[in-house]
Amino acid sequence: MSTPNTPNTPISDDYVVRAIRPDDWDSVRQLRLDALRDPVAPIAFLETYEDAAGRPDSFYRERAVNSGEGSTSAHQFIAEAPDGTWAGTVTVLMEEAGSRDWSGRPVERRQGHLVGVFVRPEHRGNGLIKLLFDAGAEWAWQQRAERVRLFVHADNARAQRAYRKAGFVPSGLVVSFVKDETESELEFVLER
Repeated sequence: MSTPNTPNTPISDDYVVRAIRPDDWDSVRQLRLDALRDPVAPIAFLETYEDAAGRPDSFYRERAVNSGEGSTSAHQFIAEAPDGTWAGTVTVLMEEAGSRDWSGRPVERRQGHLVGVFVRPEHRGNGLIKLLFDAGAEWAWQQRAERVRLFVHADNARAQRAYRKAGFVPSGLVVSFVKDETESELEFVLER
């Protein structure tokens, strides 16, 4: 059996990847706050730690209901380590053809959009991101997505390598980073 808490250890079957449940709201909150404390958080997330910490419990309760089991417009997955620790997360938002995305660009086809990607440092480098992405993509395919995409900061080389290993490839689309118009986000896609 591999030890999931050791970086670069091959992925263990001991991780459980599942959709969040409404009663998980406090753990959803804590994992989000931990993600926003990560050193790369300023280029990986649009939200700041201070903003997330200031949100009321009702925000996280609603988030757990609206993106958990049974939702068809968004789904948050977590990877639970053998000790019960939430090791990582990804959320899939469904984007409809004819709508506009977060950057104001038109959405041309039904697609899943991966956001809020985070794996705790002690669980990185072992393939866990691929397990999370596989669960997210499978859910998106079940929702009749034609493709799955994500955006990654141009300077986040570590994340780009992980996303490539998980099967995503750059589409060539580059958009301005919402926080700073001089920085760029790269679109990576997974086609069915």
